Amino acid sequence: MGQEDLMNTAEDVADQFLRVTKQYLPHVARLCLISTFLEDGIRMWFQWNEQRDYIEATWSCGYFLATCFVLLNLVGQLGGCVLILSRNFVQYACFGLFGIIALQTVAYSILWDLKFLMRNLALGGGLLLLLAESRSEGKSMFAGVPSMGESSPKQYMQLGGRVLLVLMFMTLLHFDSNFFSILQNMVGTALIILVAIGFKTKLAALTLVIWLLAINVYFNAFWTIPAYKPMHDFLKYDFFQTTSVIGGLLLVVALGPGGVSMDEKKKEW
Repeated sequence: MGQEDLMNTAEDVADQFLRVTKQYLPHVARLCLISTFLEDGIRMWFQWNEQRDYIEATWSCGYFLATCFVLLNLVGQLGGCVLILSRNFVQYACFGLFGIIALQTVAYSILWDLKFLMRNLALGGGLLLLLAESRSEGKSMFAGVPSMGESSPKQYMQLGGRVLLVLMFMTLLHFDSNFFSILQNMVGTALIILVAIGFKTKLAALTLVIWLLAINVYFNAFWTIPAYKPMHDFLKYDFFQTTSVIGGLLLVVALGPGGVSMDEKKKEW
């Protein structure tokens, strides 16, 4: 009973937090989620020549195409962020940002780097949740086919988004033999599995947000490294990617797990 009481108390605290923040949480979630695109778009502006020269040298595509690539990244990312934050044409903005992720995955050879590929897929999961938030409940995806309970594209987007967020967590695992790393991996893995299957989803996602926030500020403190050092850019990239996944988890907290989850199935039992 003690463990059950503790879990109920934790859920009550999470529900109280949601009641207090429900007006602001979706806005904070969206801002966190698009932060990596916002930062990258601004970086394209300030590092225009370096980015263009890199693409031109890597792909031997010429000055004009390299310039078009940088311009597309800058306009696509900043324009998408503005549309999402202003709640205008959100679905088109999400599809545009999906395209930017795919383009960068190929252009920067991320496809062959498993860690960065998993992070990009997790970022796509966050966008999928954003797309689900903006989409009204639709009809069954398979018209004329008997459905197994309530289903809609939105619910499957939420499921896909939750599962893809797991990939980001996997890149944060530290395979060290010390007690703290083992404990951190076990607790974090348990939480992300709960989010993926949709069990105690809001509590697990909120706990994971707090955990990732602490890790992000501690390990990715790019502001403590001089700007001219390469490590500054690496940590900055990691910081904003993790912030975007935090935004995705906050959307899970705000929206709930959706119909394809254990939390919803429990209501039918």
